[in-house]
Amino acid sequence: MPDFSRLKHTKIIAIANQKGGVGKTTTTINLCAALAEQGRRVLLVDLDPQGNASTGLGIGNDKRDLTTYDLILGDTSPNDIIQPTGVENLYIIPATTDLSSADIELTANEKRSFLLRDALRQPAIDSLDLDYILIDCPPSLNILTVNAMVASDSVLVPLQAEFFALEGLSQLMTTVREVRQTANQSLRIEGIVLTMYDRRNNLSQQVEDDARENLRDLVFKTIIPRNVRLSEAPSFAMTVLSYDTHSRGSVAYRALAKELLVREKQNRGTT
Repeated sequence: MPDFSRLKHTKIIAIANQKGGVGKTTTTINLCAALAEQGRRVLLVDLDPQGNASTGLGIGNDKRDLTTYDLILGDTSPNDIIQPTGVENLYIIPATTDLSSADIELTANEKRSFLLRDALRQPAIDSLDLDYILIDCPPSLNILTVNAMVASDSVLVPLQAEFFALEGLSQLMTTVREVRQTANQSLRIEGIVLTMYDRRNNLSQQVEDDARENLRDLVFKTIIPRNVRLSEAPSFAMTVLSYDTHSRGSVAYRALAKELLVREKQNRGTT
C-alpha cells in the first residue's frame, strides 16, 4: 500500500495538451534539463507511447526492456526501470509502443486512474531524492493522461502560438476540473506556456494577446520561440541546452525553469 504522505518535497507536473505538435515533448525534455542545470534532481516519466522523450534523451529501443508500461501495469520496482541520462541530475522512465494497449488493458481495473499515482509513491523512489517529476503525456485525453493528472500536483500546458490554439484548451480545462472533483482535489493549472512563437508573425502576437487577456497570470511571461536548434537537437539525442547552449531555444527554456522556480517560491509563501 503506497504511503500518500511520501514525496511531499517532490513536485509532480504533468505536461499535457491533447493537440499534437504543440511542443509538448520538446518542453518536457528541455524544461527537465534546465531544472537539472539549476541543481534540481529531476525524473522524466515518458507516458507517450511514441516514446519521443526517451529518444530525445538518447534512450534507444535496446535500452527500453523495462518501461512506463511495467511501472503502471507490472509489479516492477521503480529502481529497476529508472535510468540516468546524459544530463547530470536528470533521470528517465522510458516508454515504448506497449503503452498503446494500456487503455484496453486498464478498462477492467477498478483503480485504473490511480496506478501511476501509486507507482510514484513507492518507497523505492525516495532513494533518488527528487525535486521534480515531469510527466510527458500523450497527445490525447485518454486514461494515461488522466493517470498523469491524478498523480500530479499541477498541469503545465504548452500552447502553440497559432490559429485555433485556444479552442482545444477548454476541453483540457474541463478534464482538469473533473479530475479535481473526482480523484485529485489539489490538482491545479501550473500555467500556460506559449510555444513555437514567431515574432515576425502578427498571428503569434494575436494569440499571445488573446491568451493573456483570457488566462491572465496563468500564462508564463517566458515565451518559447520557433528555433531551428530546438528542432535539430532531438535528432542528435540531445537537449537543446547541450546541443547549442547559446541558442534562443536554450535561453528560453532556462528562463522558463527560473520562472517556474520563482512561482513555486511565491506560492509557498502564500500557503
